[in-house]
Parts: sequence; C-alpha cells; structure tokens
Amino acid sequence: MKQTGGSIGAFIADVTPAGRRRDAETLTAVLQEISGREPELWGTIIGFGSCHYRYPTGSEGDMPVLAFAPRKTASTLYLDDTSRHGEALAILGPHTTGKGCLYIKDLEAVDLTVLRGILENVLAWTESGGSEEVELTITG
Repeated sequence: MKQTGGSIGAFIADVTPAGRRRDAETLTAVLQEISGREPELWGTIIGFGSCHYRYPTGSEGDMPVLAFAPRKTASTLYLDDTSRHGEALAILGPHTTGKGCLYIKDLEAVDLTVLRGILENVLAWTESGGSEEVELTITG
C-alpha cells in the first residue's frame, strides 16, 4: 500500500451517500485528534501516519498507523485484530466485523466514546511495535 496524495476535502466531498460523507468528516477529525497526524490518501483509504510491517513469513509492506475507508455500504475502520476488542465491540452499538476490520453503517448509532477507546488501543498497539506475529516500525 502506498500514499497516493490528493485532497482529503475533495475526496470526502465525493463520498456518497450523504450520511457516509458526514461519517467520513467525523472520522477524519476523530482519527486526526487521536493520532496527532494529518490525514493522507492511500488510494481510497484515509490514513494517519505510516508504519512498515513485517510478518514472520517475510511478507512486508507499508500501511497507515490508523485508517478508515468511506465505502458505499459502510465506513470501514482498519484495526489490528477485532478479537482483541471483544468487550468494547459488545457495547459499541450496531456494527459488523472481519478479522481486522470494523464496519459501521451509521456513526451516529454507535457510542463514539467506545469507538475512540478502540482506536486509541489500536494506536497504542501499533506504536508499541505490534506483536510477536507482526513487527511494526513507525515511519511517519
């Protein structure tokens, strides 16, 4: 994954439907506040900071420290591993998950304080270097 540049404002202005655009504006502000980093486009993903990852298999690459994508059907937030956040996810509000993704259809329907806690936990995990399975190095 690589930073592609471009205007965050113009990208968000093109997000549809309007509710997803509203959520993208809110998530951009929240992730910027939590990370202390400016938003950057990574294709169709809005990322904050960057890190390099390396798996024991030798697979490696770059990714944002925190990130989300405003998709048509839901906002996708990229986490470390959703299983690490079970208790918080149980009280978050309406959502679905994948292994490392959190999908929210309506940000106004979830507890933003709980979501912030999850994102702060992801940031702390990333900044601490990941885990034995994933080696992370902050690069930006």
